[in-house]
Amino acid sequence: MSPRPDKRVGLDDLAAAIPNRSLLAIPADYSGPAIAATLALLRRGVRDLRLVTAPTSGLQADLLIGAEAVSEIETAGVALGEHGMAHRFRAAISAGTLKIKDATCPALHAGFQAAAKGVPFLPLRGILGSDLLRHRPDWTVIQNPFSEASDPIVLVPAIHPDVALFHAALADRFGNVWVGVRRELLTLAQAARRTLVTVEAIYDGDLLADPVRAAGTIPHLYIEQVALVPGGTKPLAYNGHTPADDAAFERYTEASRSQDGFAALLAEWLA
Repeated sequence: MSPRPDKRVGLDDLAAAIPNRSLLAIPADYSGPAIAATLALLRRGVRDLRLVTAPTSGLQADLLIGAEAVSEIETAGVALGEHGMAHRFRAAISAGTLKIKDATCPALHAGFQAAAKGVPFLPLRGILGSDLLRHRPDWTVIQNPFSEASDPIVLVPAIHPDVALFHAALADRFGNVWVGVRRELLTLAQAARRTLVTVEAIYDGDLLADPVRAAGTIPHLYIEQVALVPGGTKPLAYNGHTPADDAAFERYTEASRSQDGFAALLAEWLA
């Protein structure tokens, strides 16, 4: 049997693997947003990304939107948590320069789950009666075929990202990635055509052969590349590995109130 390939790459090489106009899936702030990789993307001048969030986003989406690298977003919400509104996202929506597909957390999770399972859609009930249905012609209401009584249900189409990008704690050289309890990242990797991951550390061995870690590991067949980037979520905290840099985040919040302020701070972060 031929040896398994080494999937480790440098950060810039990982960022170079995301083409312009990609449908890029990114996780919520609590699931490991790859901020260092996002800045590397912006350094190379990425453009026309279509973002889909799993299921919300914050700083990562706001950075890409403020840098005018995003043409469209599907999301259940973009905000900076306790730091308040995502100002560049809000400004782009207000100006009409960013196309948005409003969604809900369950709908987005259902779309990724459908793609991961290889089915064209999943049914949901919670959207019924909401205004969202008027704005999402791709969400189809049907009669439950297993009920004789009136029983409408919504079909949410599968979401197949071109690329999923996130940060995790650990990977081995084969591309197995340990995510622990963050099972939504496994679903995201299964749904995406390609998955790129930055990690805090490289495990010396095979994670799938570790009886303690194997159950929380995404198998290498779903992962295209991994890059060692300790602190890859800064200034956001990451699961006990990286503390939040509240001072840096507050600077961002204030600077991003205007496009000029955002541009000045982004230039500093990209230097």
